[in-house]
Amino acid sequence: MRTNVTVFPFDLFGGAGTGAGAQLLGDAVHEILDDTEAETRPCRADCLRGNVEVQEFAFETMQQIRSWRKTGRAAARETLKAGDFLLWLGGNHLSVLPVLEELGRDCCVVQFDAHLDVYAFHDTTAELSHGNFLRHFETPRPRILNIGHRDLFLTPDEISETFEATYSAVDVATNIDRVATELRAKVAGAKRVWIDLDADAFDPSVCPAVRQPLPFGLAAPTFLKLLDAVWSDKVVGMSVSEFDPECDVRETGLNLLGWLVEFVLLRVHSPR
Repeated sequence: MRTNVTVFPFDLFGGAGTGAGAQLLGDAVHEILDDTEAETRPCRADCLRGNVEVQEFAFETMQQIRSWRKTGRAAARETLKAGDFLLWLGGNHLSVLPVLEELGRDCCVVQFDAHLDVYAFHDTTAELSHGNFLRHFETPRPRILNIGHRDLFLTPDEISETFEATYSAVDVATNIDRVATELRAKVAGAKRVWIDLDADAFDPSVCPAVRQPLPFGLAAPTFLKLLDAVWSDKVVGMSVSEFDPECDVRETGLNLLGWLVEFVLLRVHSPR
């Protein structure tokens, strides 16, 4: 299996600045690959040699902006049809929508996110934005499981319209073993699994580099335990979004997400 790392720095309609975060994570991948090529002694990253390619998109012209969704869907479709692993480095969370639209109903999306992104309140636009994009699919929506949300406003009925199941930060903090067990069971029946990480799923003390931080988020070891619970050969890709370097503190967020990207690449190409 090969990995396609797609840098997709779209950040319009909310989350301006996160496009730079996607590009910075793309730079981190290039650095990982360059360091691997320069290394002459055996190392674990040898498994990445010749197996990882990076493609980068830009949204600098009106034509590029108008066709962002079509462009994203075509890029995701090509990699998924080829059977390669897709690592999608997006700008705001909306930038992941084209991938989710290509996955279909047979896929289970395990989404780590502080927000449920189905908002329709007085201060939320009805038009497509990064705060309501799960209401705007153009294709059948995949199964979606949310982990780590801190929403205190949406009703259970509103949530169940979009999500098969949700596990709030409170659920995770008070009974992580139960959450991990239930997640493992839910993804077992899926034909494919997609991991979707919005960086604000982490607690701000762990990852301050987000535009809309909420307290009581996931700790890094907690995230790894839940990631391990849902990981299998069925995982076809992972998206990382909402990283804003302007909000970072001493590169805390960059170090966290950069390490995670390298961890995922190694896990794909050198399974335990």
